Amino acid sequence: MNLPPYSIFPSVTDEKVLLRQITPADTPYIVEISFYDAVQAATVSEASEMQDKIDRDYLEGNSIHWGITDKLSGKIVGTCGYYRGLRKGEGELGCVLLPQYRNQGYMAAAMVLAIQFGRHNIGLSRIWAGTNRDNAAAVRLIEKLGFIKVADKEDGEVEYELMQQAR
Repeated sequence: MNLPPYSIFPSVTDEKVLLRQITPADTPYIVEISFYDAVQAATVSEASEMQDKIDRDYLEGNSIHWGITDKLSGKIVGTCGYYRGLRKGEGELGCVLLPQYRNQGYMAAAMVLAIQFGRHNIGLSRIWAGTNRDNAAAVRLIEKLGFIKVADKEDGEVEYELMQQAR
């Protein structure tokens, strides 16, 4: 296992997106997709406080959180990362995308990069993701990436686990 924090915050890229560290300058652009413990930020100040908590979690080895950046424009379009279970060799993969960038391949590209990083760099033996069962786009993407539904909860949440042979 190679848990965070790393001597240099890792960036991961392909032809479409760059997963990189979120900086204070990014905060005003990600307020509507800033979450911590399932609570959404309403202001730049709240988003900044949440990012501070996320940064602390990273420094304590509990998570890694990237900004998803469109390589053509250089704009941050979403966030992605692992938020629980790293010390047990597991990772809950979570991602959020700004509405205007949905259905354009950004999330798929980001998740593939995050999965590869989790498997090969961190050494995760289990990767899982959760979403609301009514979020059809997320369900389709998760299943397309090789995740299998393992729990269908009463609160409307579904949990998926990535099978070892997938991506």
